[in-house]
Order: sequence, then structure tokens, then C-alpha cells
Amino acid sequence: MDFDELRIFSRVADLASFSRAAEQLGLAKGHVSTSIQQLEARLGTRLLQRTTRSVRLTEDGKRFLDRCKELLIETEQLQVMFQPASGGLTGRLRIDMPNVFARDVIIPRLPEFLSAHPLLEIGISTTDRRVDLIQEGFDCILRVGVLGNADLVARPIGLMQMSNAASPDYLSQYGVPQTLADLTQHRIVHYTPKLTSNDAGWEYFDRANNAYKTLPMPAAVSVNGTDAYQAAALAGLGFIQAPTLGLQRLVDQGSLVLVLPEFTACPMPVSLLYANRHQLAPRVQAVMRWMTDILTPYLIELT
Repeated sequence: MDFDELRIFSRVADLASFSRAAEQLGLAKGHVSTSIQQLEARLGTRLLQRTTRSVRLTEDGKRFLDRCKELLIETEQLQVMFQPASGGLTGRLRIDMPNVFARDVIIPRLPEFLSAHPLLEIGISTTDRRVDLIQEGFDCILRVGVLGNADLVARPIGLMQMSNAASPDYLSQYGVPQTLADLTQHRIVHYTPKLTSNDAGWEYFDRANNAYKTLPMPAAVSVNGTDAYQAAALAGLGFIQAPTLGLQRLVDQGSLVLVLPEFTACPMPVSLLYANRHQLAPRVQAVMRWMTDILTPYLIELT
């Protein structure tokens, strides 16, 4: 059985598209189509039903896909049995993660991981939108916040501590709040993914009711990206409530000042997401273990 044909078939089946599979694999579409035809001829059955608008698995294709993925994992496991002699893990993998993790934690430590696995190729995507792991060809996703996709396997890592911050210029102009009541004289930068929400407010823990609440506040500007969120704070447009990890560098530089540490937003869960716990390639398992190890010191331990 040809390993490359299995890999191509698996990707086409996951994406339901020859062209997108070719793009993600870095192959010509004609090569992908020919490989599938050769695989079907070798097996003596049709695996994919093609129309001008869609590609879907046949019943034989569905049964073969499960076994195909098992074979791909088994083949890779065989390839890494003697990894010290062969120079470590091999292959390519793609990861999506928040920019702050990539910039401040993962990429600075990446040279040491790649030095142990010089034949491994890693693609890192940083975006504020929620990517589709299967359709966009990611091996795993590092996600901050509440999880919404029940089809993916989640591995919780920890919680991100939150902080409140504003620029020195803003605090010089409007004053430094000491209590929640002082916030009536202030404004915030509103983070909202779709720019349609008008529920701007300050999140805090209400000890009297043992619950998190939101104090409505005016916002001069709304943004839908983390870089813009920080930029708005640096420009003196109001307070932001953001993960401490992403703010620390700017605080150390004196570009932002932390305020009201007793009234911070709810810590945000951090998780690794992947498609199937039984079909996880050794290189994906290894990079997830590595990311967990280096991220743990920056997170609050789960209880």
C-alpha cells in the first residue's frame, strides 16, 4: 500500500475537496486526482463520489478512511521507533494559537524543540478567529476561552490570569480608579468579535454573591482583534481587561499600568484541541506535550 496515496486520500476525504487538499499538501491538483484514481484501481472499489459541486465518501470509502488513518499513524510510529538514531521526529504539522502565546512563549522556545527534531517542519498560524481544524488542515489548536466544538477532543492545560490596564497618559488625564464606583468616570475599550455588540462593561468577581458580574461602562472604540485591543489601550482610549501574560511585557516597559487587581475578569481556560485521540500522529503528540510543559508555568493550575 502506497503511503503517499493514503495520505492524499485522507486529506481529500477530510476536506471533501481535491483542490483544497492539493493546496494544503503542496501538490498539483492533477497529481492528487491521479493518486486517488490509482488507489481506487488498486483496491477495486470507488472510495469517493465526485460531482461538479461536491466530493463525498462512498460507503466503502467511509470504512476505508478509518483503517487508512490507523495505517498512517502506525506507519509513522514505525518510522520514529528509533528516532535518536534517525535524528528525531519527521514530517509536517500545522498549529493555530493566539498571537500572545506564539510571540511570547512558543516561538522563543521553538529552537530547542527543533534542534531535537531537525527534520520536523512546523507551521504556526496566529489569528483571533476560531479556525476549523479539519477544514483548514490543522493538526492541533491552542485555544483560549470557552470551547464550543463538541466534535473535537479537548485537553485542558490551565487558566490564564486576567489583569486590568491603561496607558500612563490615560491615567494622567482621567485619574487612577481605586474602587468600582470610580469607574463611572472612566471608559473602556470594547472587545467584541463581530463589532455588533453594545454590551461593553467591566467584568469583576462579586464576593458578596460569589459570582462574576459585569459593570456597564461607556466605550469610545470597539475592536475585534487582540492587537487592536492593546493598541487602543496604548493610545489612551480606555481600560482593557486582558490576559496578564500578554500585558506583562508592556507593563515592564512602562507603556501600560495595571489597576484594580482585586477586580479582574474571570480567568480564561486554555486547551489543546485535536480531531481524534486514537489517530494522533507521534509528532502531534510530542509537540502537544512540549507546549503543555512550557505553557504550564504561565497558567493557573486547574482544580
